[in-house]
Amino acid sequence: MRISFDLDDTIISTVKFPLEKESFWSKIIRAERIRFGTIKLFKELRIQNHQIYVYTTSYRSKVKIKLMLLCYGIPVDFVINQYLHEKRVRKNGKSVSKFPPEFDIDIHIDDSLGVEMEGKKFGFKTIIISANNENWVNEILEKIDIVTTNKSKMV
Repeated sequence: MRISFDLDDTIISTVKFPLEKESFWSKIIRAERIRFGTIKLFKELRIQNHQIYVYTTSYRSKVKIKLMLLCYGIPVDFVINQYLHEKRVRKNGKSVSKFPPEFDIDIHIDDSLGVEMEGKKFGFKTIIISANNENWVNEILEKIDIVTTNKSKMV
């Protein structure tokens, strides 16, 4: 499955949740710190053969985002930033903050209830995780397992 993650307040925040320990490389390039549990989650998703995307409304460069996560030992397959979103989604006349189907994403993980509402309206799957959810990694893995199981039953 192809799974995308929002950045701000889902994976990155300096005040909303505990953070992973800075790696040597993240200190060198002054990468943003990531949410505690992100490394474990991304590695488990890799073990399960999922593709990992980042889908953000940020204008950060794709290279900067990939490097930031690589500093923590977690490569991502693809990055959709606001520039690419505008180029692909808005060009097609859709007025939506995120539209995972445009990038063949099966499920999008975010902190925004607005994205969840857009998912219901436009027919894409979301997992919404609050900043104070200490069990967020297990919750995501459980929900992805349910979606994967249901998807395999349909085939």
